[in-house]
Amino acid sequence: MTSDRMISLPAAAPLSPLRRNLLGALVSLPVLPAWAQFRVEVTGVGLTQMPIALAPFRGEGQSPQPISAIVRADLERSGQFRGVDTSGVAIDEASRPDVTLWRQKGADSLVAGSITRLADGRYDVRFRLWDVVRNQDLGGQSFAVGQGDLRLVAHRIADYVYEKLTGERGVFSTRIAYVTKASGRYSLWVADADGENAQAALASPEPIISPAWAPNGTQLAYVSFESRKPVVYVHDVASGKRRLIANFRGSNSAPAWSPDGRQLAVTLTRDGSSQLYIIDANGGEPRRLMQSSGIDTEPVFSSDGRTIYFVSDRGGAPQIYKVSTGGGQAERVTFHGNYNVSPSISPDGHWLAYISRVGGGFKLYVMDLQTGTANAITDTTTDESPSFAPNSRLIVYATQQQGREALMTTTVDGKIKARLSGQNGDIREPDWGPYQKQ
Repeated sequence: MTSDRMISLPAAAPLSPLRRNLLGALVSLPVLPAWAQFRVEVTGVGLTQMPIALAPFRGEGQSPQPISAIVRADLERSGQFRGVDTSGVAIDEASRPDVTLWRQKGADSLVAGSITRLADGRYDVRFRLWDVVRNQDLGGQSFAVGQGDLRLVAHRIADYVYEKLTGERGVFSTRIAYVTKASGRYSLWVADADGENAQAALASPEPIISPAWAPNGTQLAYVSFESRKPVVYVHDVASGKRRLIANFRGSNSAPAWSPDGRQLAVTLTRDGSSQLYIIDANGGEPRRLMQSSGIDTEPVFSSDGRTIYFVSDRGGAPQIYKVSTGGGQAERVTFHGNYNVSPSISPDGHWLAYISRVGGGFKLYVMDLQTGTANAITDTTTDESPSFAPNSRLIVYATQQQGREALMTTTVDGKIKARLSGQNGDIREPDWGPYQKQ
């Protein structure tokens, strides 16, 4: 086992207004009370899923958090795993598993562990991962943390298991930001990737829109209407301090970070209609990206930082285009449908997620940027604001189900979906943050 280490949860981040506000339009945002918790509901069946057994951790009954259940939900939500029944079996990280038994149960791998309350009030959490098929010990970890970090520990365990079994880094210890509206107040929230542990970063009687995580995961850009006009701020998550980025004449909206975190693309109306500009992350004089007679908005950088995807009505209806960050001629990207907005580029540069109006409804589409093939991956009709996980395999978006606004995650192929349901409010405009520093 690795040596014990203290895991500390990064401070809640402040928020930014609508990163993906369609053509400058302000959306009325529903709200979630601070005490509300999410329940993850996973639906769908993937083509290939690894069967994994997650035994209840020894001592878990006295733990403030159900560690093994959190790990299981994380892994199932990824679409890569399905849980195997572990009832009637007692095992911890120090036990040598009976691989024959677990093979009979249909498991390819097994996670077992323990949680113990220490004399100083902290919790000692230990786990181990076994490859049941090959009868191999795949290692484990131990953590000594306060009660407030137990959920983070569970997400770290899920990250470890995911990476060991898939070869790819897990995203369960990352965070999401989103906006709510309730009782006339707007709030910016930062939560775990499963929607739990939400912390208010900012609250205002005026709209907050377009939250956008900085690549380093320590800052959020957003738009605030507190001065009775849209203004772009950057908020430091740990300190709560913020700085003004864009407060020019007219509207300042739709901030999007460059991959190196040094610049922001924004939509400004300082020279008339909504146009795209590049501005230093510390503020200063913006550089207009190009000249356009139409409305250009919702910019987002490509993963290599060389291209900006955006929405424009220059062809008569909103479509997604791309242009070099150096400026020049824009190139149309979407051709299916007459209304396509809210572009989001996967970190690996392979996928474009966006919202398309279909038959009066709004559906989440994913396009393969290499082939240009696009497919609807939802069966709902009120989808908005897609944002990719840092591993490019999952997308978080807002939609409406059963008359309630909800956050959803989906795999890129749409096979596995998870609803993150708030108990007492509505949630909008999610943005998935980057990997956290270990």
